[in-house]
Amino acid sequence: MSNRFNRLLDFLSEYLAQRKGLLPMLGLVLVLVNAVLQFIPGELWLAETNLLLHVGIILAILGFLLAWAL
Repeated sequence: MSNRFNRLLDFLSEYLAQRKGLLPMLGLVLVLVNAVLQFIPGELWLAETNLLLHVGIILAILGFLLAWAL
């Protein structure tokens, strides 16, 4: 189990080292999708909880920290 996890971390590290802006851009897209969902009429659970907003902000911050470290 730990060998598989180590290989996954190695793969993600190599992948994200070459694409430093991927996670912040993905976070920005999630924040923009959340903003668009606010204007759709109806009872949308994602719009009421702002889940995409929170996940997007956390992902963007994590992306900036990883880009700085790598």
